[in-house]
Amino acid sequence: MSGTSAFEGHGRGMEVVGVEREGREGEGTPTPPPGGDERGHSRSLWSDAWHDLRRNPVFLIAGLLIAFLVLISVWPGLIAGRDPLSCRLGRSLDPSSAGHWFGFDAQGCDVYTRVVHGARTSVTVGVCATLGVAVLGSLLGGLAGFFGGVWDALVSRVTDIFFGIPIVLGGLVFLSMTGSRSVWTVVTFIVLLGWPQVARIARGSVITAKQNDYVLAARALGAGTTRMLVRHILPNAVAPVIVTATIALGTYISLEATLSFLGVGLQPPTVSWGADISAASQGMQFRNAPHILLYPAAALSITVLAFIMLGDAVRDALDPKLR
Repeated sequence: MSGTSAFEGHGRGMEVVGVEREGREGEGTPTPPPGGDERGHSRSLWSDAWHDLRRNPVFLIAGLLIAFLVLISVWPGLIAGRDPLSCRLGRSLDPSSAGHWFGFDAQGCDVYTRVVHGARTSVTVGVCATLGVAVLGSLLGGLAGFFGGVWDALVSRVTDIFFGIPIVLGGLVFLSMTGSRSVWTVVTFIVLLGWPQVARIARGSVITAKQNDYVLAARALGAGTTRMLVRHILPNAVAPVIVTATIALGTYISLEATLSFLGVGLQPPTVSWGADISAASQGMQFRNAPHILLYPAAALSITVLAFIMLGDAVRDALDPKLR
């Protein structure tokens, strides 16, 4: 009996030692938490989003397209050395040929050169309008969500009024009353009618952020309004604004082309894809020379699609609900 008890006690002791060793080995290799790296360190929202974006093929393809568009917008002479305003009527509607890959339009202008130089106009309008809309909308909506009260009610009612104005109809009225319709005139119009959407999103984000515990703690510790806005609320409320602005950038490029197509947008000598599409549709000239319509329309479609793809990828990376 005594020998059996000693054997059983010795076996139980080995089991306990084995359990302790397994526990110690498990403690040496902790499992990384969700959203952390291989060392177990947690990542911020922005580093986590960048980690996802680098592995997203949609983001990579859209980024390469946009990088190419920005490059030819800044230096169009890299791939198109001719003057887009140099035209020869003797070559009107000529098809593609050596050195003139996209043929000639009705005025005898090289279509390829005009398509390349038209990227500068579209990218400039899209980027500048998006920056203006994001700044103005974030400022008005953020302040309305933070202070509330009369300021919130006033901004909300003004936002509702602007939402009731169709943007294309507003462009027809606004731009038809201006004498000179340049790039900055179109950008100003887009900013004036485009800020309400960003303002509403910024307002909701700030209202959500200011109810968090860290903001309440900062307020209890005596933090000023500026410090709370800059250090605590803005970094945690800006993500939805960035997503909205990125997607809207492609929409603004399409809007500029639409207004130019309708005849109230950019005027010559400014080179615009919308103006070239409008010129190609006059007199149904594209039936005999479809290249004068297809190439500007294809460039516009690819550009808008690239920015929309970029916005979708950024939205997926910054949306916590998709993690």
